Amino acid sequence: MEKDRFDLLGPLLSDVGGVLATIAAGDPEGVFLYVEIGDGWISPNIFKDEGELVRWLEPGDSELIDLLYEAWHLEPKGKRWSVMEYDVKDGKFAVSFKYPEEVDVESMDRDRREDALVARYGDKPVIYPPLEDAFEL
Repeated sequence: MEKDRFDLLGPLLSDVGGVLATIAAGDPEGVFLYVEIGDGWISPNIFKDEGELVRWLEPGDSELIDLLYEAWHLEPKGKRWSVMEYDVKDGKFAVSFKYPEEVDVESMDRDRREDALVARYGDKPVIYPPLEDAFEL
C-alpha cells in the first residue's frame, strides 16, 4: 500500500513543479514553495531566488491549490502533513514535510514562514508585492 501512495505522490509533485515553472515565467530554477495546510484551508507561498534578492510570486489560479490538496489527501486522515517545503535546484525538486506533532499550523504564526525563508536564503531581502487597498498611516 505504501508503494502505491508514493507511485501517486511522485507524479503529483512533478505536476506541482510544472505549475511552479509556469508561475515563474518558464524558469523554475531557484523556486521555493512553502505550504501550510489544514482541513478546509491552504496557504501556499512561492518565492524565487533572483540573486541579490528573493521575490514572492503570486500563486495564480486554483491549479496549484488543487494539486496540493490532492497530494495532502493521499495521506490517511490523522497522518497528513501540515507543512510542505518544495525546492527547485539544478533542474530537480526536493520536498520535505512537517507533521502536526512537529508544528501546529492551526494557530496563526507568520514567523514559521519567515523562519523557513531565513533558513533557505539567509538575510537576502524578500520582496512582496504592494498590498492592494492598503493605506499609509
